[in-house]
Amino acid sequence: MNKPLHRRKFLRNTVAAGVGLGLMNTPARIFAGIKKEKVRLGVIGVGARGIEHLKLCLKRSDVDVVAVADPDNDFAMPLVRKEIQAAYGAKRKVAEYTNGPHDYKNLLKRGDIDAVIIATPWEWHTIQAVAAMRAGVTPAVEVCGAADIQECWELVNTSESTGIPVFGMENVNYRRDVLAVLNMVRQGLFGELVHLQGGYQHDLRAVKFNDGKQYYGGGVEFGEKGLSEAKWRTNHSVHRNGDLYPTHGLGPVNNMINTNRGNRLLSLTSVATKSRGLHKYIVDHPQGGPNHPNAKVEFKLGDIVSTLIKTNNGETILLSHDTNLPRPYSLNFRVQGTNGLWMDDFDSIHIEGTSKPHSWEKAGSEKDPESYMGKYDHPLWKRYGNDASGAGHGGMDWFVINSFIESIKRGTDYQMDVYDLATWYAITPLSEQSVLEGGSVQYIPDFTRGKWINRKPNFALNGEY
Repeated sequence: MNKPLHRRKFLRNTVAAGVGLGLMNTPARIFAGIKKEKVRLGVIGVGARGIEHLKLCLKRSDVDVVAVADPDNDFAMPLVRKEIQAAYGAKRKVAEYTNGPHDYKNLLKRGDIDAVIIATPWEWHTIQAVAAMRAGVTPAVEVCGAADIQECWELVNTSESTGIPVFGMENVNYRRDVLAVLNMVRQGLFGELVHLQGGYQHDLRAVKFNDGKQYYGGGVEFGEKGLSEAKWRTNHSVHRNGDLYPTHGLGPVNNMINTNRGNRLLSLTSVATKSRGLHKYIVDHPQGGPNHPNAKVEFKLGDIVSTLIKTNNGETILLSHDTNLPRPYSLNFRVQGTNGLWMDDFDSIHIEGTSKPHSWEKAGSEKDPESYMGKYDHPLWKRYGNDASGAGHGGMDWFVINSFIESIKRGTDYQMDVYDLATWYAITPLSEQSVLEGGSVQYIPDFTRGKWINRKPNFALNGEY
Protein backbone atom coordinates (compact mmCIF):
# COMPACT_ATOMS: atom_id res chain seq x y z
CA MET A 1 0.00 0.00 0.00
CA ASN A 2 3.02 2.32 0.24
CA LYS A 3 3.14 2.95 -3.50
CA PRO A 4 -0.36 4.51 -3.77
CA LEU A 5 0.35 6.71 -0.74
CA HIS A 6 3.62 7.93 -2.24
CA ARG A 7 1.68 8.84 -5.38
CA ARG A 8 -0.84 10.75 -3.25
CA LYS A 9 2.01 12.77 -1.68
CA PHE A 10 3.31 13.60 -5.15
CA LEU A 11 -0.14 14.72 -6.31
CA ARG A 12 -0.56 16.93 -3.25
CA ASN A 13 2.76 18.62 -3.85
CA THR A 14 1.90 19.15 -7.51
CA VAL A 15 -1.37 20.86 -6.57
CA ALA A 16 0.36 23.09 -4.04
CA ALA A 17 2.85 24.17 -6.68
CA GLY A 18 0.26 24.60 -9.44
CA VAL A 19 -2.55 26.32 -7.59
CA GLY A 20 -0.33 28.02 -5.05
CA LEU A 21 -0.74 29.16 -1.49
CA GLY A 22 -1.00 32.69 -2.83
CA LEU A 23 -4.61 31.94 -3.73
CA MET A 24 -5.35 31.59 -0.03
CA ASN A 25 -5.89 35.35 -0.07
CA THR A 26 -8.29 35.26 -3.03
CA PRO A 27 -11.63 36.75 -1.92
CA ALA A 28 -14.11 33.92 -1.45
CA ARG A 29 -17.20 34.20 -3.59
CA ILE A 30 -19.34 31.80 -1.58
CA PHE A 31 -20.19 32.76 1.98
CA ALA A 32 -23.18 31.94 4.14
CA GLY A 33 -25.67 34.79 3.90
CA ILE A 34 -24.85 35.74 0.30
CA LYS A 35 -27.71 34.78 -2.00
CA LYS A 36 -27.53 34.01 -5.73
CA GLU A 37 -30.20 33.60 -8.38
CA LYS A 38 -28.09 31.38 -10.61
CA VAL A 39 -25.12 29.16 -9.84
CA ARG A 40 -22.20 29.10 -12.27
CA LEU A 41 -20.95 25.53 -12.17
CA GLY A 42 -17.97 23.45 -13.22
CA VAL A 43 -17.78 19.65 -13.19
CA ILE A 44 -14.50 17.81 -12.65
CA GLY A 45 -14.81 14.17 -13.64
CA VAL A 46 -17.61 13.26 -16.04
CA GLY A 47 -17.33 9.50 -16.12
CA ALA A 48 -20.00 7.09 -14.92
CA ARG A 49 -20.92 9.18 -11.86
CA GLY A 50 -20.08 12.67 -13.00
CA ILE A 51 -22.16 12.53 -16.16
CA GLU A 52 -25.26 11.77 -14.11
CA HIS A 53 -24.69 14.88 -12.02
CA LEU A 54 -24.07 16.86 -15.20
CA LYS A 55 -27.36 15.71 -16.73
CA LEU A 56 -29.31 16.89 -13.69
CA CYS A 57 -27.55 20.26 -13.66
CA LEU A 58 -28.14 20.80 -17.38
CA LYS A 59 -31.88 20.50 -16.76
CA ARG A 60 -31.94 23.26 -14.12
CA SER A 61 -32.77 26.84 -15.05
CA ASP A 62 -30.91 28.06 -11.94
CA VAL A 63 -27.60 26.47 -13.00
CA ASP A 64 -25.25 27.60 -15.74
CA VAL A 65 -22.76 24.84 -16.55
CA VAL A 66 -19.66 26.81 -17.51
CA ALA A 67 -16.93 24.18 -17.85
CA VAL A 68 -16.10 20.49 -17.52
CA ALA A 69 -12.76 18.76 -16.96
CA ASP A 70 -11.88 15.15 -17.73
CA PRO A 71 -8.82 13.65 -19.46
CA ASP A 72 -10.85 10.82 -21.05
CA ASN A 73 -11.34 12.07 -24.62
CA ASP A 74 -11.98 8.59 -25.96
CA PHE A 75 -15.00 7.58 -23.89
CA ALA A 76 -16.31 10.11 -21.35
CA MET A 77 -16.10 13.38 -23.23
CA PRO A 78 -17.93 12.30 -26.41
CA LEU A 79 -20.91 11.30 -24.25
CA VAL A 80 -20.71 14.58 -22.35
CA ARG A 81 -20.69 16.64 -25.54
CA LYS A 82 -23.89 14.95 -26.68
CA GLU A 83 -25.60 15.78 -23.38
CA ILE A 84 -24.48 19.42 -23.49
CA GLN A 85 -25.53 19.76 -27.13
CA ALA A 86 -28.98 18.32 -26.38
CA ALA A 87 -29.47 20.67 -23.42
CA TYR A 88 -27.90 23.91 -24.62
CA GLY A 89 -27.90 23.67 -28.40
CA ALA A 90 -25.12 24.57 -30.81
CA LYS A 91 -24.91 28.27 -29.99
CA ARG A 92 -23.91 27.88 -26.36
CA LYS A 93 -20.46 26.56 -25.55
CA VAL A 94 -19.22 24.82 -22.39
CA ALA A 95 -15.47 25.07 -21.92
CA GLU A 96 -13.56 21.78 -21.89
CA TYR A 97 -10.38 20.97 -19.97
CA THR A 98 -9.17 17.63 -21.27
CA ASN A 99 -5.41 18.08 -21.52
CA GLY A 100 -4.34 15.48 -18.99
CA PRO A 101 -5.29 14.83 -15.36
CA HIS A 102 -4.09 18.22 -14.08
CA ASP A 103 -5.98 20.43 -16.53
CA TYR A 104 -8.75 20.86 -13.96
CA LYS A 105 -6.50 23.49 -12.34
CA ASN A 106 -7.05 25.71 -15.37
CA LEU A 107 -10.79 25.31 -14.91
CA LEU A 108 -10.43 26.51 -11.33
CA LYS A 109 -8.43 29.57 -12.44
CA ARG A 110 -11.23 30.89 -14.67
CA GLY A 111 -12.71 33.25 -12.07
CA ASP A 112 -16.27 32.87 -13.33
CA ILE A 113 -17.26 29.68 -11.46
CA ASP A 114 -19.08 29.68 -8.13
CA ALA A 115 -19.09 25.95 -7.46
CA VAL A 116 -17.66 22.71 -8.77
CA ILE A 117 -18.79 19.09 -8.58
CA ILE A 118 -15.93 16.61 -8.07
CA ALA A 119 -16.71 13.08 -9.29
CA THR A 120 -13.25 11.75 -10.09
CA PRO A 121 -11.48 8.56 -8.90
CA TRP A 122 -11.17 8.46 -5.11
CA GLU A 123 -7.52 9.42 -4.84
CA TRP A 124 -8.25 12.80 -6.45
CA HIS A 125 -11.16 13.94 -4.26
CA THR A 126 -9.28 15.74 -1.52
CA ILE A 127 -6.59 17.07 -3.85
CA GLN A 128 -9.16 18.69 -6.11
CA ALA A 129 -11.43 19.87 -3.30
CA VAL A 130 -8.51 21.62 -1.61
CA ALA A 131 -7.50 23.20 -4.92
CA ALA A 132 -11.06 24.41 -5.45
CA MET A 133 -11.26 26.02 -2.02
CA ARG A 134 -7.92 27.76 -2.51
CA ALA A 135 -9.28 29.13 -5.78
CA GLY A 136 -12.37 30.52 -4.03
CA VAL A 137 -14.72 27.87 -5.46
CA THR A 138 -17.04 25.81 -3.23
CA PRO A 139 -16.79 22.07 -3.99
CA ALA A 140 -19.40 19.34 -3.88
CA VAL A 141 -17.39 16.16 -3.39
CA GLU A 142 -18.49 12.64 -4.22
CA VAL A 143 -18.19 10.05 -1.48
CA CYS A 144 -15.50 7.42 -0.88
CA GLY A 145 -13.03 6.65 1.87
CA ALA A 146 -9.81 8.53 2.54
CA ALA A 147 -6.34 7.08 2.02
CA ASP A 148 -5.18 8.51 5.34
CA ILE A 149 -6.35 10.74 8.19
CA GLN A 150 -4.16 13.57 6.94
CA GLU A 151 -6.41 14.19 3.94
CA CYS A 152 -9.47 14.42 6.22
CA TRP A 153 -7.73 17.17 8.17
CA GLU A 154 -6.69 18.81 4.89
CA LEU A 155 -10.35 19.17 3.95
CA VAL A 156 -11.30 20.64 7.33
CA ASN A 157 -8.29 22.92 7.73
CA THR A 158 -8.55 24.32 4.21
CA SER A 159 -12.28 24.96 4.55
CA GLU A 160 -11.79 26.74 7.87
CA SER A 161 -8.82 28.82 6.68
CA THR A 162 -10.39 29.89 3.38
CA GLY A 163 -13.97 30.26 4.58
CA ILE A 164 -15.13 28.08 1.68
CA PRO A 165 -17.70 25.42 2.64
CA VAL A 166 -17.60 21.83 1.34
CA PHE A 167 -20.66 19.79 0.41
CA GLY A 168 -20.60 15.99 0.85
CA MET A 169 -22.59 14.22 -1.89
CA GLU A 170 -24.06 11.30 0.07
CA ASN A 171 -27.18 10.48 -1.94
CA VAL A 172 -28.47 7.63 0.27
CA ASN A 173 -29.28 10.21 2.95
CA TYR A 174 -32.20 11.08 0.66
CA ARG A 175 -33.47 7.59 -0.07
CA ARG A 176 -37.21 7.67 0.42
CA ASP A 177 -37.47 4.90 3.00
CA VAL A 178 -34.39 6.21 4.84
CA LEU A 179 -35.94 9.67 5.15
CA ALA A 180 -39.22 8.11 6.31
CA VAL A 181 -37.33 6.23 9.03
CA LEU A 182 -35.52 9.44 10.00
CA ASN A 183 -39.00 10.95 10.38
CA MET A 184 -40.00 8.01 12.59
CA VAL A 185 -36.87 8.46 14.71
CA ARG A 186 -37.55 12.16 15.21
CA GLN A 187 -41.13 11.44 16.21
CA GLY A 188 -39.98 8.87 18.79
CA LEU A 189 -41.44 5.76 17.17
CA PHE A 190 -38.42 3.61 18.11
CA GLY A 191 -37.87 5.18 21.52
CA GLU A 192 -34.28 5.99 22.43
CA LEU A 193 -31.89 4.66 19.78
CA VAL A 194 -29.37 2.05 20.92
CA HIS A 195 -27.93 0.30 17.86
CA LEU A 196 -27.72 1.00 14.13
CA GLN A 197 -26.38 -0.84 11.11
CA GLY A 198 -25.57 0.02 7.54
CA GLY A 199 -23.16 -0.99 4.85
CA TYR A 200 -22.19 -1.31 1.25
CA GLN A 201 -23.25 -4.77 0.12
CA HIS A 202 -23.08 -4.68 -3.65
CA ASP A 203 -21.67 -7.24 -6.08
CA LEU A 204 -19.06 -5.18 -7.98
CA ARG A 205 -17.08 -8.03 -9.51
CA ALA A 206 -18.28 -7.07 -13.01
CA VAL A 207 -17.76 -3.31 -13.06
CA LYS A 208 -20.03 -1.93 -15.78
CA PHE A 209 -20.96 1.49 -17.09
CA ASN A 210 -24.40 2.25 -18.55
CA ASP A 211 -24.56 5.27 -20.86
CA GLY A 212 -28.35 5.04 -21.05
CA LYS A 213 -28.28 2.83 -24.13
CA GLN A 214 -26.02 -0.10 -23.33
CA TYR A 215 -23.60 -1.49 -20.75
CA TYR A 216 -19.85 -1.40 -21.23
CA GLY A 217 -17.26 -3.48 -19.43
CA GLY A 218 -18.09 -6.49 -17.30
CA GLY A 219 -15.03 -8.63 -18.00
CA VAL A 220 -12.00 -9.50 -15.90
CA GLU A 221 -9.68 -6.65 -16.94
CA PHE A 222 -8.82 -3.74 -14.69
CA GLY A 223 -6.17 -1.05 -14.49
CA GLU A 224 -4.95 0.20 -17.86
CA LYS A 225 -6.90 -2.50 -19.69
CA GLY A 226 -10.12 -1.85 -17.77
CA LEU A 227 -13.03 0.39 -18.67
CA SER A 228 -14.67 3.12 -16.61
CA GLU A 229 -14.35 2.41 -12.85
CA ALA A 230 -12.42 -0.81 -13.51
CA LYS A 231 -9.48 1.41 -14.51
CA TRP A 232 -8.96 2.50 -10.91
CA ARG A 233 -11.44 1.02 -8.44
CA THR A 234 -10.32 -2.60 -8.59
CA ASN A 235 -6.76 -1.60 -7.72
CA HIS A 236 -7.96 -0.59 -4.27
CA SER A 237 -8.93 -4.24 -3.72
CA VAL A 238 -5.40 -5.26 -4.68
CA HIS A 239 -3.61 -2.96 -2.25
CA ARG A 240 -5.99 -2.20 0.64
CA ASN A 241 -7.88 -4.11 3.34
CA GLY A 242 -10.58 -2.19 5.19
CA ASP A 243 -13.99 -0.61 4.72
CA LEU A 244 -13.25 1.16 1.44
CA TYR A 245 -16.71 2.69 0.98
CA PRO A 246 -18.36 3.45 4.32
CA THR A 247 -20.48 6.48 3.52
CA HIS A 248 -23.66 4.92 2.09
CA GLY A 249 -24.21 3.01 5.30
CA LEU A 250 -22.85 5.57 7.73
CA GLY A 251 -24.30 8.83 6.39
CA PRO A 252 -28.00 8.01 6.90
CA VAL A 253 -27.63 6.54 10.40
CA ASN A 254 -25.42 9.45 11.44
CA ASN A 255 -28.36 11.77 10.78
CA MET A 256 -30.51 9.63 13.05
CA ILE A 257 -28.16 10.01 16.02
CA ASN A 258 -27.11 13.61 15.26
CA THR A 259 -23.43 12.93 14.65
CA ASN A 260 -21.35 16.14 14.76
CA ARG A 261 -24.44 17.91 16.11
CA GLY A 262 -24.80 16.91 19.74
CA ASN A 263 -23.12 13.53 19.29
CA ARG A 264 -19.93 12.22 17.76
CA LEU A 265 -18.17 9.02 16.75
CA LEU A 266 -15.52 7.97 19.28
CA SER A 267 -13.80 4.78 18.18
CA LEU A 268 -13.97 1.74 15.93
CA THR A 269 -12.67 -1.76 15.55
CA SER A 270 -12.61 -3.68 12.26
CA VAL A 271 -12.03 -7.26 11.12
CA ALA A 272 -11.86 -8.74 7.63
CA THR A 273 -12.45 -12.19 6.19
CA LYS A 274 -10.08 -13.90 3.80
CA SER A 275 -10.05 -12.78 0.16
CA ARG A 276 -11.48 -15.29 -2.29
CA GLY A 277 -14.24 -13.67 -4.36
CA LEU A 278 -12.33 -11.74 -7.05
CA HIS A 279 -9.86 -14.56 -7.70
CA LYS A 280 -12.69 -17.07 -8.16
CA TYR A 281 -14.55 -14.64 -10.43
CA ILE A 282 -11.51 -14.30 -12.71
CA VAL A 283 -10.83 -18.05 -12.81
CA ASP A 284 -14.49 -18.91 -13.56
CA HIS A 285 -15.16 -16.12 -16.08
CA PRO A 286 -15.26 -17.06 -19.79
CA GLN A 287 -12.88 -14.17 -20.54
CA GLY A 288 -10.57 -15.26 -17.73
CA GLY A 289 -9.51 -18.70 -16.58
CA PRO A 290 -6.72 -20.11 -14.39
CA ASN A 291 -4.07 -19.04 -16.91
CA HIS A 292 -5.23 -15.45 -17.24
CA PRO A 293 -2.63 -12.97 -15.91
CA ASN A 294 -5.12 -11.53 -13.43
CA ALA A 295 -5.65 -14.98 -11.93
CA LYS A 296 -2.18 -14.55 -10.41
CA VAL A 297 -3.05 -11.23 -8.71
CA GLU A 298 -3.22 -11.39 -4.93
CA PHE A 299 -6.14 -9.30 -3.70
CA LYS A 300 -5.60 -7.82 -0.28
CA LEU A 301 -9.19 -6.75 0.44
CA GLY A 302 -11.12 -9.20 2.62
CA ASP A 303 -14.39 -10.23 1.01
CA ILE A 304 -16.36 -8.98 4.01
CA VAL A 305 -15.13 -6.24 6.32
CA SER A 306 -17.06 -5.56 9.54
CA THR A 307 -16.56 -2.35 11.52
CA LEU A 308 -18.08 -1.64 14.93
CA ILE A 309 -18.26 2.02 15.96
CA LYS A 310 -18.89 3.45 19.43
CA THR A 311 -20.50 6.90 19.82
CA ASN A 312 -20.27 9.53 22.53
CA ASN A 313 -23.94 9.11 23.44
CA GLY A 314 -23.68 5.35 23.84
CA GLU A 315 -25.01 3.97 20.56
CA THR A 316 -23.14 1.40 18.48
CA ILE A 317 -23.00 1.29 14.68
CA LEU A 318 -22.11 -1.84 12.73
CA LEU A 319 -20.87 -1.22 9.18
CA SER A 320 -20.29 -3.89 6.55
CA HIS A 321 -18.35 -3.78 3.28
CA ASP A 322 -19.15 -6.67 0.94
CA THR A 323 -18.46 -6.10 -2.78
CA ASN A 324 -16.50 -9.10 -4.06
CA LEU A 325 -18.90 -12.00 -3.55
CA PRO A 326 -22.14 -12.96 -5.34
CA ARG A 327 -25.09 -11.31 -3.58
CA PRO A 328 -28.14 -9.10 -4.15
CA TYR A 329 -27.72 -5.39 -3.47
CA SER A 330 -28.37 -4.25 0.10
CA LEU A 331 -27.30 -1.42 2.36
CA ASN A 332 -28.16 -3.57 5.39
CA PHE A 333 -29.89 -0.84 7.39
CA ARG A 334 -31.07 -1.51 10.92
CA VAL A 335 -32.33 1.15 13.31
CA GLN A 336 -33.06 -0.16 16.80
CA GLY A 337 -34.25 1.54 19.95
CA THR A 338 -35.96 0.92 23.25
CA ASN A 339 -39.38 0.69 21.57
CA GLY A 340 -38.65 -1.30 18.41
CA LEU A 341 -36.64 -1.51 15.21
CA TRP A 342 -36.65 -1.29 11.41
CA MET A 343 -34.63 -3.45 9.02
CA ASP A 344 -34.68 -2.66 5.33
CA ASP A 345 -33.66 -5.98 3.78
CA PHE A 346 -37.03 -7.62 4.31
CA ASP A 347 -39.16 -4.49 4.66
CA SER A 348 -39.43 -5.34 8.36
CA ILE A 349 -40.51 -3.30 11.35
CA HIS A 350 -41.50 -4.09 14.91
CA ILE A 351 -42.97 -1.57 17.35
CA GLU A 352 -43.67 -2.61 20.91
CA GLY A 353 -47.32 -2.17 21.84
CA THR A 354 -48.39 -2.02 18.20
CA SER A 355 -46.87 -5.09 16.54
CA LYS A 356 -47.74 -8.58 17.72
CA PRO A 357 -45.18 -9.79 20.27
CA HIS A 358 -42.13 -11.46 18.66
CA SER A 359 -43.54 -10.76 15.17
CA TRP A 360 -42.53 -8.62 12.22
CA GLU A 361 -44.76 -6.25 10.31
CA LYS A 362 -44.24 -4.98 6.80
CA ALA A 363 -43.05 -1.39 6.73
CA GLY A 364 -44.97 -0.98 3.49
CA SER A 365 -44.83 1.63 0.77
CA GLU A 366 -45.26 5.39 0.67
CA LYS A 367 -48.07 4.72 -1.81
CA ASP A 368 -50.10 3.11 0.98
CA PRO A 369 -51.16 5.86 3.41
CA GLU A 370 -51.99 3.25 6.05
CA SER A 371 -48.53 1.70 6.08
CA TYR A 372 -45.62 2.92 8.21
CA MET A 373 -43.84 4.30 5.16
CA GLY A 374 -47.01 6.05 4.05
CA LYS A 375 -47.76 7.57 7.44
CA TYR A 376 -44.19 8.76 7.98
CA ASP A 377 -43.26 9.65 4.40
CA HIS A 378 -40.87 12.56 4.79
CA PRO A 379 -42.08 16.07 3.86
CA LEU A 380 -39.17 16.42 1.42
CA TRP A 381 -40.45 13.55 -0.67
CA LYS A 382 -44.05 14.70 -0.43
CA ARG A 383 -43.01 18.13 -1.65
CA TYR A 384 -40.40 17.28 -4.29
CA GLY A 385 -41.08 13.65 -5.25
CA ASN A 386 -42.43 14.58 -8.67
CA ASP A 387 -39.38 16.74 -9.39
CA ALA A 388 -37.08 13.84 -8.47
CA SER A 389 -38.95 11.33 -10.63
CA GLY A 390 -36.67 9.71 -13.19
CA ALA A 391 -33.42 10.91 -11.59
CA GLY A 392 -30.67 8.42 -10.79
CA HIS A 393 -30.80 5.98 -7.88
CA GLY A 394 -34.56 6.24 -7.52
CA GLY A 395 -34.55 10.04 -7.30
CA MET A 396 -31.89 10.35 -4.61
CA ASP A 397 -29.46 12.04 -6.99
CA TRP A 398 -31.91 14.87 -7.67
CA PHE A 399 -32.17 15.63 -3.96
CA VAL A 400 -28.38 15.76 -3.57
CA ILE A 401 -27.95 18.22 -6.44
CA ASN A 402 -30.94 20.26 -5.30
CA SER A 403 -29.62 20.54 -1.75
CA PHE A 404 -26.24 21.74 -3.03
CA ILE A 405 -27.65 24.31 -5.46
CA GLU A 406 -30.39 25.60 -3.16
CA SER A 407 -27.95 26.09 -0.29
CA ILE A 408 -25.75 28.24 -2.52
CA LYS A 409 -28.71 30.21 -3.85
CA ARG A 410 -30.14 30.85 -0.40
CA GLY A 411 -26.82 31.46 1.32
CA THR A 412 -27.50 28.76 3.92
CA ASP A 413 -25.17 26.23 5.53
CA TYR A 414 -24.71 22.88 3.80
CA GLN A 415 -26.59 20.08 5.52
CA MET A 416 -23.80 17.63 4.70
CA ASP A 417 -20.71 19.68 5.40
CA VAL A 418 -16.94 19.34 5.63
CA TYR A 419 -17.07 17.91 9.15
CA ASP A 420 -19.47 15.20 8.01
CA LEU A 421 -17.38 14.42 4.94
CA ALA A 422 -14.16 14.18 6.95
CA THR A 423 -15.84 11.90 9.50
CA TRP A 424 -17.19 9.58 6.81
CA TYR A 425 -13.87 9.51 4.96
CA ALA A 426 -11.90 8.76 8.13
CA ILE A 427 -13.56 5.38 8.64
CA THR A 428 -11.56 3.85 5.78
CA PRO A 429 -7.97 4.45 6.93
CA LEU A 430 -8.90 3.75 10.55
CA SER A 431 -10.53 0.46 9.58
CA GLU A 432 -7.44 -0.46 7.54
CA GLN A 433 -5.23 0.15 10.56
CA SER A 434 -7.55 -1.82 12.81
CA VAL A 435 -7.63 -4.81 10.45
CA LEU A 436 -3.84 -4.68 10.14
CA GLU A 437 -3.52 -4.76 13.93
CA GLY A 438 -5.92 -7.66 14.44
CA GLY A 439 -9.01 -5.63 15.28
CA SER A 440 -7.36 -3.03 17.48
CA VAL A 441 -9.37 -0.04 18.71
CA GLN A 442 -8.83 3.12 16.64
CA TYR A 443 -9.92 6.51 17.93
CA ILE A 444 -11.86 8.73 15.54
CA PRO A 445 -10.72 12.37 15.48
CA ASP A 446 -13.11 15.14 16.43
CA PHE A 447 -12.93 17.11 13.20
CA THR A 448 -15.23 19.79 14.67
CA ARG A 449 -12.71 20.51 17.44
CA GLY A 450 -15.44 20.50 20.05
CA LYS A 451 -18.08 22.37 18.06
CA TRP A 452 -20.23 19.21 17.93
CA ILE A 453 -21.34 19.91 21.49
CA ASN A 454 -23.30 23.02 20.52
CA ARG A 455 -24.05 22.45 16.83
CA LYS A 456 -27.72 21.76 16.12
CA PRO A 457 -29.20 19.15 13.75
CA ASN A 458 -30.10 20.72 10.41
CA PHE A 459 -30.58 17.87 7.96
CA ALA A 460 -33.96 17.74 6.18
CA LEU A 461 -35.87 19.70 8.80
CA ASN A 462 -39.49 20.60 8.03
CA GLY A 463 -39.24 19.65 4.38
CA GLU A 464 -36.48 22.18 3.69
CA TYR A 465 -32.79 22.13 2.88
